[in-house]
Parts: sequence; structure tokens; C-alpha cells
Amino acid sequence: MTIIPLNSYAAGQWVAPSGKTSELRSAVDGRPVAEIGTQLDFAAMADFARSVGGPALRALTFHERAAKLKELAKYLNERRDALYELSYDTGATKPDSMIDIDGGIGTLFAYSSKGRRELPDDVVYVDGGVEQLGRTGAFVGQHVATSLTGVAVHINAFNFPVWGMLEKLAPTLLAGVPAIVKPASATAWLAEAAFRMIVESGLLPEGAVQFIAGHTGDLLDRLGAQDVVSFTGSAATAGMLRANANLLANATRFVAEQDSLNATILGPDAAPGTAEFDAFVREVHREMTAKAGQKCTAIRRILVPNAHRAAVIEAISDKLAKTVVGDPRAETTRMGALASLAQRDDVLEKAEIIASEAQRVFGGQEDFSPHGVDPEMGAFVPPMLFACDDPDSADKVHSVEAFGPVSTVMGWRDLDHAVALANRGAGSLVASVFTHDPEVARAVVLASGAWHGRLYFANRDTGREATGHGSPLPHLVHGGPGRAGGGEELGGIRGVMHYMQRTAVQASPDLLAGITRRYVRGASTIAGDKHPFRMRFGELEIGQTLETTEREVTLDDIEHFAAFTGDTFYAHMDEDAARANPFFPGRVAHGYLILSFAAGLFVDPAPGPVLANYGLDSLRFLKPVSPGDRIRVRLTAKQKTRRNDEYGEVRWDVSVTNQDDEEVAAYELLTMNAM
Repeated sequence: MTIIPLNSYAAGQWVAPSGKTSELRSAVDGRPVAEIGTQLDFAAMADFARSVGGPALRALTFHERAAKLKELAKYLNERRDALYELSYDTGATKPDSMIDIDGGIGTLFAYSSKGRRELPDDVVYVDGGVEQLGRTGAFVGQHVATSLTGVAVHINAFNFPVWGMLEKLAPTLLAGVPAIVKPASATAWLAEAAFRMIVESGLLPEGAVQFIAGHTGDLLDRLGAQDVVSFTGSAATAGMLRANANLLANATRFVAEQDSLNATILGPDAAPGTAEFDAFVREVHREMTAKAGQKCTAIRRILVPNAHRAAVIEAISDKLAKTVVGDPRAETTRMGALASLAQRDDVLEKAEIIASEAQRVFGGQEDFSPHGVDPEMGAFVPPMLFACDDPDSADKVHSVEAFGPVSTVMGWRDLDHAVALANRGAGSLVASVFTHDPEVARAVVLASGAWHGRLYFANRDTGREATGHGSPLPHLVHGGPGRAGGGEELGGIRGVMHYMQRTAVQASPDLLAGITRRYVRGASTIAGDKHPFRMRFGELEIGQTLETTEREVTLDDIEHFAAFTGDTFYAHMDEDAARANPFFPGRVAHGYLILSFAAGLFVDPAPGPVLANYGLDSLRFLKPVSPGDRIRVRLTAKQKTRRNDEYGEVRWDVSVTNQDDEEVAAYELLTMNAM
């Protein structure tokens, strides 16, 4: 029997267990699998992160950090089989482990992609547009975000030792902030194995990540205003951590994602026999049995029309009866063990509390015998389904969570009643609704959106693409109000912003352009004899400008464009009708005719570094162009973003003006330019 000593990784060194240690046992058969407990210098760890890891990460651009996330994801992906094997002793089946391990690796890939596509190849993030703060444009403002100079402390839950770690690390490292990872002890051997792979990859700068196998000691007392605590777990533990006097005194950022009493609603149109009813039953069964119900997003309250209550109970019970619970290594097993004997005892205790207000209609310990294991040694509990006859007067079913395969069916009278019951959870990570009626979906959002971090709607149309009630995605916010913690994780670039400081910058256009490395209207420009389209990506400077000659727009041009395109809208063709429109002085040129003429004025036709024109952003037609008006174009290189070794994206500010220097159209042109 091999017992793994779980090492911490502090200040660039692996530290073996020492002092008071404890054994961690397999959730399947109770044998000791790991030893945990290390005495660490937490002040030194925090200092090492701030003085070594932080500067190294901040020296990299967002794109360089994103590239490291991608390489790290690939490295872990090639080694995940070893993690699957370790995961079995956490009680997880192979599909459970894929949610945890593959899901975590997928989150790294997703943030790498988002970092390259949505963030600049720079260290400053520009948030929103430029605000003109004065009459002439000589004084402007803009929000920017820069990396915090502290350390992020990640305190993770036991149920997803790999995903829970990686989904926090991805946005943190992309933001340029080092992290200290503290996994929950019950499944820490799996987290330590994945973390060891991260270190062995050599892909991250020294000091970017550290690892605590054991307690956090006085670490929270070492944090300040530039640091972040990101916590996942119970509301009770979150409350204790939030109350730390040092965190309060320094206004240290605290992000909490807490367990919640998530609900699912069977819509009024989803009667037995409909695709929505069948999908609802499948989803409830999956959420009760995946990870043995140990998901912070799992369905705890099943809200159904009173008329379908018996049918729902029967359908769910039938599926639960066919679910094999036992050794997670066995191919026939569909539900494994809870993470520990302590967790098993807690779930059974909470189930008894729920039983004080609800009748158990399926499951129980009486005749339960998990397949292929000793029921006394492993942390196995059967799936248990309860039914509450009076959810309005009940309290425990809306406030007590058995963090395992336990759910309660409750009947509702009408949709308002269903939403009110869902909101009784006092804030959740997710609520789901199974309906094919758009009006039902809208009503739920309006009445319940404020109480839930995510609303998941499923029906016959979402089909196989639907990811499920209990699956947080990197692209969307994971978190919720009230009991769910009041925080947010993930959500694409929103998650990165938790580790950055948004700052309002007020300055002249030249200074703001220098800060953001983006051209700002009113800033100095660069003119030259060489057409900007003849310059390679590396040659082109921000502010490089071309001013074109004029072109007159004639009535013949307008009529030819109308005949050629088929766009014969009256404002272009009927003088009297156009004059009757308060926006037009008479017949006017098509907006897209103006764009076409503008391109003809500024495009250099010969082959050169511009490989492709692939889009327009922020297009606005600002003033009508009448026959006889003369237009010209001012083209300015606004922003450059390197894409690979062959080409980069150039964003151009395009301003089209008339003979009176009035702007008639404005937009941003995107081109790909050879390196």
C-alpha cells in the first residue's frame, strides 16, 4: 500500500509534509492514499509571488500569457490518463473525472483563445470608448485596466480538484497576477498531481504559481489591497473567511462562489409525452447522479405543475432504480461514492432534516448495497428523492442542502408560484426551465433573474448542443447573488477583470494615445509620402495617416448604384418623398455608395502587405450626402494586434467628410497586414 506524501510548492521549492499531518483515505474502500500537512512560511510565499511571479507575468503581454495557457492545456491534455487513475479514489467515475479533468483543461484552452481574440497584444486593457470631456476635444477620458500587483489566493472545493483549480488559474494568469492555490484536503492528492504537472511543464514564469498542501495558516493576515481571495465552498466557510479583520481593513477583494439550493422548473407547456418533459427527467437524473450529486450547481429542488407531480416522481424514480451505484472503476457503474466518509455522514444528516418536511419517495440506506464494494468502508449513499406536499409553509427544503444525490419534488399552482418557490432559495448559481414557450421564458427571466447567476433554458430545439443545467462554461458567468456568494467567476474576459484595476484616465488625446497605444481622435498624426497600405505590419506606426483627394457624388452615381444593386429606397429616388422626410434635404446618396467611394479614394490597388480587408466596426452615417457634394477620406492607423509570425491585424480609423469639413460617415476598418 503506497501512501502519497502531498508536497507544497512554496517560493520555487517543493516542501514535504512536516509537523502535524493527517491521512487522506480513498472514498471507495477507505484505505489511506495520501498524507497531508505542511508547515510553511506564508509571508515568504506572498512576498515571492509579489516580487518574483508578478513582475515576470506583467512583463508578458496578454497574447503571450494566452499562448502559455494554450501550451499548458496541451501539456496537461497529453497526461490526463494518470489523473483519471488518481481520480477514482475520490469516488468519481470516468465520466465524472472527464467533467473535472477535461473540463479544466478545456477552460485553459477557452481562455487562451479569448485572450488572443478579445485582448490586445499589450499589457493595458482599454475598457469602453473615449469620452470627450470638453467642447473642443482637447481633454478626453477613457477607462483602462492594469494588472494588480499583489497575489491571488485560490481556496478551492473538494468536488472538482482539477477544474476548480484551473478555472481560477486561467483568468488570473491571463490578467498577469500570480496565484497561491489551496485545494480542499479531501481530494488534494488529485489537485497536487495536476499542479505538479504544471510546475514540471516549465511553461510558467518562476513565482507564477504556488501550492499549499494543508492549512492556510496566517496567509490571509498577510494580504493587502492589491491581493485577491477567490473562494469556492460552503456559505459558512465563506462567511468565516470574509470576516477576517485584515481583509476587511485592507478592502482585499473577495470573490465567493458558494453552494446553493438550485432549482429546476418544468414549464406549464411541458406535459408528459412532450420532448421537454423527457428532457427534464433526464436532466434531473443526471444532476442527481453525476459526481454523486456533489456539484455546487446540482438540482436540489424540482418544481413541477401539481397536475404532473406524480408523473414526474414516477419517471425520475424509474431512472434512479436503474442506476448502478458502486465501484467507480467498474464499467457498469453509473454513480460513484461521495468524496469522504465525513461527507457521507453530512449528507445523511442533512437528508434527515429534509425528511422532517418532505416524504422520501425513492432511495434510502435500508436495503442499499453498492455494487462491488464494502458499503461500510466506502463513502457511498443511494440517490434519494423526496416530495414536499406543502412547499409554501416549508422552510428546510429551501434552506438546507444535502451536498449529494438528494433532491426534492415540489408542486406549483401557476408560473408565478413556481418562480416564487425558485426564489425561496435566496440566491442560487443556476436555475433551469424546461419550456418551448418564449413567453414563459421571458416571464421567468423578469421575475427570477435577480435571484440567479445563470438561467438555463432547455427544450426540443436546444438538443444535443445544450450543455446541461449543472455545467458552468468559461464564456459565461459562474456565480450568483445572496446564498450563492454574491460573486462571479469565469464569464470570459469579465473573469480576468477581477484581477485587474479599472482606472479612469483623463488626459490630452496625445497622452491618452501614448498610454493606450491606440490612436485617439485629436492626437498627433504621422504623414508621409508612402501610402500606409504599402507598409508592412512592423513598419506601420500608430497614427500613420492618409488624407485623400475629393470626389464629387453626382445624381448619375446615385441612380447607377440604385439600378446596379436594386436598392431603390425612396430617399435615393424620389425628390418629393425624400424632402418630406425630416432627415433628408432631398434625394441623397446611399450610405453604402459613400463607403464604396471612400474605399476607392483610399485603397492602394497594387499587390502589397495588405492581405485582406475583413470587416468594419462601429459604422455610422452622420450626415446625408446630396448630389453635388464632394467627399474625402482621412485614414489613420488606430491599433495593431499581432496574430502570428506571418500577419497582424490593423484597425484603421476612417473619417469621411464633405466639402464643408462636416463628417458624413465614420467607421473602423480591419485589415490583415503581412509582417
